[in-house]
Amino acid sequence: MPRSVAVLMDPIGSIKIAKDTTFALLLEASRRGRPLFYLEQGDLALRDGTPWARLRPLSVKDDPAGWYSLGEARWTDLREMDTVLLRKDPPVDAQFVYDTLVMDVAQREGVQVVNDPRALRDCNEKVFALHFPQCMAPTLVARDPAELRRFVAEHGDAVLKPLDGMGGRGIFRVQSGDKNLNSMLETLLGGDSHGQGRQLAVAQKFIPQISAGDKRILMIDGEPVPYALARIPQGDEFRGNLAAGGRGEGVPLSERDRWIAAEVGPELRRRGLRFVGLDVIGDYLTEINVTSPTCARELDKQFGLNIAGMLFDALENRPVIA
Repeated sequence: MPRSVAVLMDPIGSIKIAKDTTFALLLEASRRGRPLFYLEQGDLALRDGTPWARLRPLSVKDDPAGWYSLGEARWTDLREMDTVLLRKDPPVDAQFVYDTLVMDVAQREGVQVVNDPRALRDCNEKVFALHFPQCMAPTLVARDPAELRRFVAEHGDAVLKPLDGMGGRGIFRVQSGDKNLNSMLETLLGGDSHGQGRQLAVAQKFIPQISAGDKRILMIDGEPVPYALARIPQGDEFRGNLAAGGRGEGVPLSERDRWIAAEVGPELRRRGLRFVGLDVIGDYLTEINVTSPTCARELDKQFGLNIAGMLFDALENRPVIA
């Protein structure tokens, strides 16, 4: 029997298929004859220790006039699925953490879950990069505004960002002496009445090479795709994120890029992180995207690749990462 694929994702009716990596994965699964099923966050349950999901049969086609159709929803034992793709966009909030607990049970029962649900809980996309300090520019994660102000003063030019953002949202560039710094910190930290921050935030030394692009390197089973998408800021914007107006330009990996990938790859494999996006600016790793890494469709188009096919080859040939 063809091996079934279920996908947990954000609403499929609102995606932009020309740039959506989850959609590329679904198209590839369909080309391989894999029966597809669709679910959203409200469609999961545990019944007496058994993982269940309200699944809808899904068909997809690469047509912006109508790219999907859904069948009737039916509660199904998730153990009937061969593979579940967890592709919800950040933030990894409490409800998504609970979803990964259901997926833990499915994985223990033999379902191939991509990425590993425990790793999705453990590997915050900003903090996980700090497991590899040899690859990073100076970085501070703190909730104390005084420490964050000291970091900015020490380095003169810094980027501040939340731990749970995506697409460039909530990111500030700040220089020493900027009178708006306190306001930025209040926004990021959610300060209490005593002025102390309640939420952790990230401060990172500003990397001027952002002008050449924030490179997204896609990793499959710890090995890099040979090209990256450099997301280049436009106009007065310092953020390269495509969602913030950046322009995507494919580039071959540099020797430094390959070194960073080699430093990070073994840990990705160890944790069951089968499909990951590294963000690299200049010579430095800045983030490790594990929940729903993107940019596959852009790289496919520019270089004639099939990144989704590369991932499915890996999933089919190596069902379990040792």
